[in-house]
Amino acid sequence: MTRKPDSAAVAAWISLARAHRVAMCDVEARLKAADLPPLAWYDVLWELEKAGECGLRPFALEKALLFEQYNLSRLIDRMHKAGLVERCSCPDDRRGQTLHVNDQGRALRQRMWDVYGLAIAEIVGDRLDAAEAERLATLLAKLG
Repeated sequence: MTRKPDSAAVAAWISLARAHRVAMCDVEARLKAADLPPLAWYDVLWELEKAGECGLRPFALEKALLFEQYNLSRLIDRMHKAGLVERCSCPDDRRGQTLHVNDQGRALRQRMWDVYGLAIAEIVGDRLDAAEAERLATLLAKLG
């Protein structure tokens, strides 16, 4: 590689990585203190809830969450055993399945959101005004 990042790009990268790590550790600690599962559970429940009655095929959920297939399979197994997610036969593919969130899963996601939403309000909302938060969202969208 002959191209190297300039100092501004390196500083931005370090700040982005540090902010992400600090924020995620804070959110995970808050969830744990509230005796709630890890944030990945919230993400799965939210994607399935947004999908509505149609549910999602596992590959679509994997793509939406950017999880590795084997990690998602294990997580779905744990969530299914916990009674939060249902597996249904796929009408278009007898070998396939669709995943659905049930009432218990929706209730857990809401309890998690109460903690997660407060964390977002404190971690971001208390430190940035609305214009700064919008600008940050716009800048980060350019990276994703």
